[in-house]
Amino acid sequence: GGGVKIADSSLSAYKAIDNILDKKLVTIQTGADGKIVNRLLIEETIDIKQEFYVGIVIDRETALPVIMVSTEGGVEIEKVAQETPEKIVTEYALPGYGLQEFQLRNLAFSLGLEGNAFKEGKKLFRNLYNGFLETDASLVEINPLVLTGDNKLVALDAKMTFDDNALYRHPELLKLVDNDEMDPAEVTAAQYNLNYIRLDGNVGCMVNGAGLAMATMDIIKLYGGEPANFLDVGGIASPETVANGFKVLLSDKNVKAVLINIFGGIVRCDRVAMGIIKAMETTSIDVPVVIRLEGTNADEAANILKESKLDFLVATSLQSAAEMAVSAVKKTGV
Repeated sequence: GGGVKIADSSLSAYKAIDNILDKKLVTIQTGADGKIVNRLLIEETIDIKQEFYVGIVIDRETALPVIMVSTEGGVEIEKVAQETPEKIVTEYALPGYGLQEFQLRNLAFSLGLEGNAFKEGKKLFRNLYNGFLETDASLVEINPLVLTGDNKLVALDAKMTFDDNALYRHPELLKLVDNDEMDPAEVTAAQYNLNYIRLDGNVGCMVNGAGLAMATMDIIKLYGGEPANFLDVGGIASPETVANGFKVLLSDKNVKAVLINIFGGIVRCDRVAMGIIKAMETTSIDVPVVIRLEGTNADEAANILKESKLDFLVATSLQSAAEMAVSAVKKTGV
């Protein structure tokens, strides 16, 4: 099981490749549905003497980058932190100073590194920190970092997570995005400049503002439903934006009803209503749609929706909107 196969000869390597390439792989990370393996990474087998963990994140309490090392490599660091926190050594990088020489030495000493490995360790920690800063990363992790039989350090597995809000400064990172590894709906949403995350439910949500979107998902669950997604259409609910939102939502075949929840602050509800109507007139929608508009020009918006004669439900409160959406799903027999 798993996606890592060890081969001791060319023949066994070919057999391993044949057993996994273009086949469905099911792991904890992929979920029960699994994923088709499109490509393989083949690496040299390393003579491992000892495994370590090295990672850098932003500590929310201190608002500082913190580098963590542990002699318990090859396992989840969260498990180590919970069961044996004393085996994790941390050093904080202060603004304007970064990681100092004494901190690098302490990290290397804590892993028991000696000789050339000690020097390699200090260099690796500094380079890792510099890379963390230069790429606007939110996480840099090597697990495991291994000490080989000839006293060399090798990063066997590494992971980096980048701040999406800083990617405009790193076009070179955007070129590395592998759309085959992403949810197709999320790729499409990104092309439309929509913030979309697929969930496991059946009530599609189209909302303006991340906070309201999360509140909408919460109240759907409160009334016995399950949200199918997080979708923030932003501050401009134009006909094009709403139509694109429908395309993304309805690409998920699990969606059995759509709840549009818009609060008009700067955005006027009457304009949003006209946008929704135009979008529904030009988009094929075969599931119930519940609309709740509140805020600036909400009364005008209600009249516009009423006069449109289109097939949707209008809610006057967030509670009634959630009830309507959940009830609509139940009527479909799901």
